Amino acid sequence: MFKIKKQINTLYITSVLGNLSITGAWVAILAARGFSLVQIGFAETIFHITSLIFEIPSGVMADVYGRKKMLIVSNLCGVIADIVMAFSGGFAMVCMSIAGHALAYNFASGSADALAYDSLKLVGEEKRYERYFSNQSIIYRVATGISTMCAGLALFLGYKAAYLISAATSFITLLITFTLVEVDVTDKGTEKENSIECSNVIKTVLQKAISYFADSIKFLINNSKATKLMFANSFVGAIDILLLFFLQSKLNTAGISNTLLGIALFVMQIGGVIGAKLILKAKHVKYAKIFVVCTFGVLSGVILEHTASVIFMVIGGFIAAMADDALQIRTDAKLQDMFPSQQRATLISISSFTFSVIMIVLSPLAGYFFTVW
Repeated sequence: MFKIKKQINTLYITSVLGNLSITGAWVAILAARGFSLVQIGFAETIFHITSLIFEIPSGVMADVYGRKKMLIVSNLCGVIADIVMAFSGGFAMVCMSIAGHALAYNFASGSADALAYDSLKLVGEEKRYERYFSNQSIIYRVATGISTMCAGLALFLGYKAAYLISAATSFITLLITFTLVEVDVTDKGTEKENSIECSNVIKTVLQKAISYFADSIKFLINNSKATKLMFANSFVGAIDILLLFFLQSKLNTAGISNTLLGIALFVMQIGGVIGAKLILKAKHVKYAKIFVVCTFGVLSGVILEHTASVIFMVIGGFIAAMADDALQIRTDAKLQDMFPSQQRATLISISSFTFSVIMIVLSPLAGYFFTVW
């Protein structure tokens, strides 16, 4: 008998272990090893290029062969990437590790949410998804904040020990992932082919992948509302992410000490936690109003960032994170209700791909804006 509570709790546990990392401040770890900012920037580029290439294919594979299987692949990539980084002797191995972490992110990004929604749908409780996603957002914000504050511990232990600890955590996550139950929810009027002809596996894989991707693109073309929601939400989210990223540098320039910087960044992450809780209290508020208020909140954060006052800058980051998470949760819930189950992971991956493209376009512009203005 399928136990929905166990399924959701297992997804929560894997999320905690996946986001709570002693090596979260990897930029600081690489810098401490003597790598230049140019090399670190190149490593970041490797991450985004790998992510762009594999984001959509990973979602298609999750829909075709199972979300649980792709979560297992994600954890395997994480374990291997951590081990490679622990024993990396040069920059080439560092780049291999970064690419491995990008793959781990790709294979998990659409799979976990799709598995959660369809698990709830299987028992007729898909309306609970917004609360689930809110809780996942809280886990991400808190775990990310704690991971950032662990930078000092990672530097104290040394990169090899830190990444071996991270590899052990990823392996534990892998074992827990095996306890998840694969869910196959097929929408009315559709059929899902699960068998693969052994005589021509490669041809079958390509045919299925192309079919699922084509169906997803057709869905987006025929559902302009869903497409607009994806782009609008990704654009607002990108502004918030870039604001919080550049605040790390701007707060130092404004005079905050290194000790207080970690605390300030954690406080801003808590803004996302509050936003994730508040949006659950606004179930009957129309989406258009939610979008306007949240967009204004993120833009307010940008304005406060330019006051050069540490207190106002932190408040701005707090408000922006709160608004971004609230909008993200409400948008994701609306999109999940629109997505057909058989292409759910693929469409989530396309949404993530959209965000990555917008980030690549906005990043250099934001760098100029936040530096000059």
